[in-house]
Order: sequence, then structure tokens, then C-alpha cells
Amino acid sequence: MMTTTKWLLVASALAALPALPACGGGSDTNNPTADANTGDGGPVDEWDQRLGERQYDYHAALRIASLRLQGELPNMTDIATITAAADVAGQKAAYETLVQKYMTGPKFTTQMLSYWRDTFKIGGTPAFDTAPAFAAQLTVENRSYLELLTASTGNCPTVDMATGNFTPADCASGAPANVGVLTNPSIMQSFNSNFAFRRVKWLQEAFVCTKFPAETAAPVDVGNPTNLYASPWAFTSISGLETGRIDFRDVSAIVCANCHSSMNHIAPLFANFDDRGMYQPQIAVKTPVEGGATAKITDYYPAGETPAWRFGKPTADLTALGAAMAADPDVTDCAVARTWNWALGKTDIVDTLQVVPKATIATQVNQFSANGHKLKDLIFAVFTSDDFTKF
Repeated sequence: MMTTTKWLLVASALAALPALPACGGGSDTNNPTADANTGDGGPVDEWDQRLGERQYDYHAALRIASLRLQGELPNMTDIATITAAADVAGQKAAYETLVQKYMTGPKFTTQMLSYWRDTFKIGGTPAFDTAPAFAAQLTVENRSYLELLTASTGNCPTVDMATGNFTPADCASGAPANVGVLTNPSIMQSFNSNFAFRRVKWLQEAFVCTKFPAETAAPVDVGNPTNLYASPWAFTSISGLETGRIDFRDVSAIVCANCHSSMNHIAPLFANFDDRGMYQPQIAVKTPVEGGATAKITDYYPAGETPAWRFGKPTADLTALGAAMAADPDVTDCAVARTWNWALGKTDIVDTLQVVPKATIATQVNQFSANGHKLKDLIFAVFTSDDFTKF
């Protein structure tokens, strides 16, 4: 397993290799993963060698940083600032000053709005931009990322793209309390579905960077020995046909409960939002049964069960859900991984499985956590890291 930034080099290096013979003897001179002998009896890791050969190139880093942070190439004055530096240390100082400059003004705001539209998979009109605008505001103002999950006020702002200024506003979904983007009516409307499962899927992928199943445990046979149940939840913690109208305990083809053991304990918290994203006093989402009947709590789980973010993490309401997510280290890791992939030009971490090894971003994760989860500081840390500025 790659536990360093060598993952950045693998794909491009392999793509550049000449075709290898199908079989045969001799030394494997074309294989960059083959260990070479150091002369003292120990092997040399090819990828560590290549990482060690990288050199700082602040001109190249500046071009990428400017495109990401401003949406345009750097001007000649900025390029000349790097060129005029007497040495690498001077180039580093000049580059970092320019990165700080690029993270100010309306151009940066525009880039952040676009980034969060892509991340949240929503936006483009004032009504549907409130969640991306809130995330962009937290970024531009260097506030805590965790406010996306916990803010009780100002969670549906508008933004003036000409000036880059934000106008705070509370979401008006009718929910008992505002909870970051978890009570954003446009999010609830955009991801409306039977049982509110699309809302749960969005939550998992946007904030944890993985698809369901979200939790795993030692596999056990629950009636299909070729497809085992591997969740920490009791198999009977979700409804079957004896308590609900959908058999979430079905094992005839796949073990549905591997995903639904988690999903069914989260979804009821979003079930009161109707198809317009407005909170109702009762469950408002439909079921896939004939006639589109409204869901009941017993469709999700039997009596005695309660909502929860994860096994052993009960969450009575959306405020508690936001707090539980904010305390989850996987949520912090996901925020850093998404920033890292965006900076390095990777595609979506979930849709295209552009997974970042935890060791690669460990430094940024630790800094992010210790520094109050401030988004702007995280972006600066990534764009000034060795792995961004060395080529």
C-alpha cells in the first residue's frame, strides 16, 4: 500500500513506460516498481527515488495556483516577482505572498462558489446557490468548516459576484432549528426521493467521501452464505416485512442491510422535508410501494430503535446529527482530501474513486484539526506544500 505521496507519480510513470514483453527472463529494466540494489544489500524503492529527485518549481506552481484560486493565469508582474528572487528561499517567499493575494477579492469568491457547487452537486441559480454560497463564505472568511454541519444562523446567504460580498440569511425551511446545510431547503428539494435515501446518500458522499456501506464489521451469515452481513448493527435493527412495507432484511440476491443498517437510522431525520424542501410536522417522503404511500417510521426500523449517525452514536434530531458528524474524524479527513484533490487537479473523490492515502494528507489533517478547521488556512497549506510546489 502506498503510504506516502508516491501515489502522485505512479499513474504518469506507468503511462510513459514502453510495452513489456509478455514473458521471458532477464532483468526487469522497464519496471519502475522493481527494487534496485543499493550496493550494501538493501533494496531501493523506485518511487522514493523519484520523489527525491523532484525540484521546487515556483513558476509552474504559480500557474496552477492562479488558475485554481483566480480562474486565470498569473499576470507578467506576478511571474516577474518569482523570477526576480535571488534564490529558492526568495522564490518561496514571493510565491506564498502571491498565493495569499490570490485568496482575496471577488475572483477567489467566484472560484470557491464553483468549487462548492461541484462538491455539493447543486447550484447555478440564486435559490439553489445558498448551500454553495454558505460554504464559499466560510472559506473566504476563513471560518470553521464544521459550521456547515452546526451553524444555527446565517446558513443560507446570498453572494454578490461583482464584489464578492456575502449577505447573511437564515434558511427558511420551517425546520425546528437551523443546522448548517442539513436544513437547507434547496438541498432537501434537490435530493428528494423515496424514504429520503438520496438525501442520506448525498450527506455520506459529500462529507465522508465514500459510498455506502458506511460501516463494517466481521461478516456473518444471515441466510445467504455467498453474501454475508458485515455491519456492526444487529440484523434486526432495521425493518423487514413483519414490521414495515419494504423488506430491508432481504438476502435473496444481496444483503440489503449492509447499506441500510446505517441508512435507515439516518434517513428518518430528513423524512419530514417534503418535495419542495420544506419541513412538515410529520413524515412527508414517499415509499416505492404501489400508490406512493407516505413512509412510516416502522418502515425504517422496528419499535425500540432510534435515529443515529453511526452505530453507538444516537442522534435524536438534526442538531445532534450535525454535532456527531462534526466530531467524526472521517469528516475532517474528507474535507482535506477533497481540497487536496482539487488543488492537484484530480477528479471527484467519490465518483471516480480518486482516493487519497491517509498518510499523504496526515500533516494537513493534523494542522486543519488543530487550527479550528479553518478552510482558507487549509487551502494555503495545500498550495504551499512540497507536494504542490515540487515537480
